[in-house]
Amino acid sequence: METVGIVYWREQDGFWVGHLEAYPDYLTQGETLEDLKENLKDIVKELGGNAIPMVRVHEKMAI
Repeated sequence: METVGIVYWREQDGFWVGHLEAYPDYLTQGETLEDLKENLKDIVKELGGNAIPMVRVHEKMAI
C-alpha cells in the first residue's frame, strides 16, 4: 500500500478541505473527513493517469 502526505482542515461551515502535500494546488472538500480522503484518493488516481494537464509538483530537494 502506497502512502502520501495530506494536509486538511475543517472550515467554519463544517466541510473538510484538504490537498496532497506534493500537489497543494489541487484542493478538494468533503462533508466528512472520510469523504475528503476519498476525494483525495480520486485526485491521486487522476494525477497518475495523466488526466490533469500541466501539473505543478512541490517536492523537497537535497542540496
